Amino acid sequence: MTAALIAILALAIMLTALVIGHSSHRRRRAPSPPVSHQRVLFPFIAEALCADALDCALRLAAAEHATLVPAFLARVPLTLPLQAALPQQGSTSLGLQEAIEQRASLFGVPVDARIERGRTHRHALRQAIAKERYDRIVIAAAHASGSGIAATDVRWLLDNAPGEIVVLRPNTDTRITPPSKLRSPEPTRSLASVS
Repeated sequence: MTAALIAILALAIMLTALVIGHSSHRRRRAPSPPVSHQRVLFPFIAEALCADALDCALRLAAAEHATLVPAFLARVPLTLPLQAALPQQGSTSLGLQEAIEQRASLFGVPVDARIERGRTHRHALRQAIAKERYDRIVIAAAHASGSGIAATDVRWLLDNAPGEIVVLRPNTDTRITPPSKLRSPEPTRSLASVS
């Protein structure tokens, strides 16, 4: 009788140990992704936010656990001071940056959006690479239809920007439109109030 009691007690202890081990295994979480301070600069213009180039930048950022830095390149006419309010470009940039953030959330990529002003797209691009810290740049070259960053500006970037540069010229014109254009109009905010 004593041997049977010892066997039952041993079996109960083993089952308890298995249950505790199994429940603690289920409570363990998957390891969190490593913290990275890498940044992917993604300059774009209002006329052509290329979906394929954005997805390329997001895939790179996701693979490296990096932050995407979309930089809207705003052209300021010579007739205005460089810091002048640009309500139309401001509302366009906010809508496009909102679209970028929505798409980035699907990839699990953090976003740190910027607006860079310049007299030309190249001038704004020069400002962006001078001010921002980044590890690589992903840029959409002009599509055959002419939308995108001009080839001369891409060439200038390749000659002058430090770090890795990924240039993508997609076969098709896959543009992203701002979500705000699809909704009812909201009061416009000036670019000066954004920056």
